[in-house]
Amino acid sequence: MGHKCFISFKTEDYKYKESIQNHPEIDIIDKSLNDAIDSEDEDYIMRKIRKNHLSDSTVTIHLIGSRSSENVGYEQRYIKRELQASLYHGADNTRNGILGVVLPESYNAIYKGTYTCSCGITCGSVFINDQTVVKEFSRNYYIPEIGKCHWSEDERYCVLVKWEDFIEDPNKYIDLAFEKRFADVRQKVTVYPK
Repeated sequence: MGHKCFISFKTEDYKYKESIQNHPEIDIIDKSLNDAIDSEDEDYIMRKIRKNHLSDSTVTIHLIGSRSSENVGYEQRYIKRELQASLYHGADNTRNGILGVVLPESYNAIYKGTYTCSCGITCGSVFINDQTVVKEFSRNYYIPEIGKCHWSEDERYCVLVKWEDFIEDPNKYIDLAFEKRFADVRQKVTVYPK
């Protein structure tokens, strides 16, 4: 049986959420919010999302499109709070694995080829910062450490994948995100980054 997954997305990226929900190969128990909560009270809305959708989910699939960043001028309060609730580990809420799926329109903004870092290793140039994602994702993808010049997969809590790779083998990436919940790096998660 699949993992319980919550899909965090901007309204403009709804078609990608539907593609995940309707994909015949994806083995998940969908915990996503499909209908808007009828309220203007932001705190009430988030309480309902946490209680009915996030509290028993194990992986949050975060769709990263052109309107998903910290600094683009679009309202990010729901994405930020969904990721915060996903990263929080407490009595009534276990921490989710976080899977960032980069949508095609954001490939060029995030994937910039390769570079040679100061230690001489050739690395992929991946721009995960306030221009491309919210801090809740970037802070747990590039976990700050003094003197760090590059990160291995074991040193990241968030998993990142292009849409085309995800849709070709979705369960592989969902499993990778799920397994992060038990990895040593979970001790370095920041729920409310500044």
